[in-house]
Amino acid sequence: MTVRNILIAVVLLGAAVFLYRGLATPAAVPTGEALASVLVPDLSPGAREGETLFNRSCASCHGSNAAGQDGVAPPLIHKIYEPGHHGDMSFHLAARNGVRAHHWPFGNMPPVEGIADAELDKIVLYVRELQRANGIF
Repeated sequence: MTVRNILIAVVLLGAAVFLYRGLATPAAVPTGEALASVLVPDLSPGAREGETLFNRSCASCHGSNAAGQDGVAPPLIHKIYEPGHHGDMSFHLAARNGVRAHHWPFGNMPPVEGIADAELDKIVLYVRELQRANGIF
């Protein structure tokens, strides 16, 4: 191979890389935007307590009204979390032990520190009332 051929190969390779990078679809940038549109009903007194606890312990990841956050965590107001697929105990286990990613591409959920079972019951009540108001039974 001559020096000329090597230079032509390097230029062509460089051009191909430049074109690939310029034409490739950029990776999605997480926005933190809500992933679900959530109708908030009039909540029962227990669910209002659950809302306060959810906002303290869960909303930083799962978003306001459990609507999820793009690039952060999934919406809990989604058919995947209906009671027949994820029962109330699954929320308790997720908060206690964390969860390996299996439905969504957000990565693993860590355990939630400093939350009692009675508080989790109220959070689940809040989430279930939101789900019912949004057609998830």
